Amino acid sequence: MGEQSRTTFPQQVLDQWADSGLDLSLMMTAGHLGDRMSVQIVHASPERVVATMPVEGNTQPYGLLHGGASAVLAETIGSVGSMLHGGPTKIAVGVDLNCTHHRSAHSGLVTGVATPVHRGRSTATYEIVITDENDKRVCTARLTCLLRDAPPAPNGETGTATGS
Repeated sequence: MGEQSRTTFPQQVLDQWADSGLDLSLMMTAGHLGDRMSVQIVHASPERVVATMPVEGNTQPYGLLHGGASAVLAETIGSVGSMLHGGPTKIAVGVDLNCTHHRSAHSGLVTGVATPVHRGRSTATYEIVITDENDKRVCTARLTCLLRDAPPAPNGETGTATGS
């Protein structure tokens, strides 16, 4: 799903996921919704997730970036950070998302940066700042994910995924 070959990972993340049997780069999507909205995850680690999304195609009737599009971007990258924090034996499931919209974006790309507020054993909370191409804050969001045990894969190994 989607072109995610541009995602970079710190070596410790690659090492942690190396024996999981999962393709980490394939997991760096927002699924079909993220594909439709052209979300691109640029960098991913438990400490910082960065992604971009075009304004065009993600607007409301007035031609402004749709608030729901900002929410999709925020939940996507907060979930990725939570998933990476939880590691290969956990799945991250969004349980609370709030977004404050500060200004409109009319064109170009917006960039979301997710950083942890709390990373525990059963929950992870990330603050997500979305900015326009002039580095002006468009939206501030906070996402809390529940970290659940990953179900066994069909071959008996532990697998993982993000969900919301």
